[in-house]
Amino acid sequence: MLVKSTTRHVRIYSAEVKNNELIESENVLTLDIDPDNEFNWSEDALQKVYRKFDELVEENNGEDLNEYNLRRVGSDLEHFIRALLLGGEINYNLGARVRNYSMGLPRMESPETEGKYL
Repeated sequence: MLVKSTTRHVRIYSAEVKNNELIESENVLTLDIDPDNEFNWSEDALQKVYRKFDELVEENNGEDLNEYNLRRVGSDLEHFIRALLLGGEINYNLGARVRNYSMGLPRMESPETEGKYL
């Protein structure tokens, strides 16, 4: 049975991708980060999310593979992505198809506002 977790910026499937198809798996989890391209990502920021995902999966090793447990992992990744945004490691993609600023309004530095956000 395919188990999945879908949040705004994270999709997790108990499946692996083969020929652009999801094939159910009890041993493999597939992570889709920011499917709507709401953010601009550096390779370093993406790798941080993948490492955090691996860490969360390892912490849940031995737990049942069910939607509840995957939702917890997905929710924790959402919080991690928000921290990356607030830390300036990623930013909103202003040319994205979807612009709802789901994690807060974008920050625009100017001489009047410099350093006043945190």
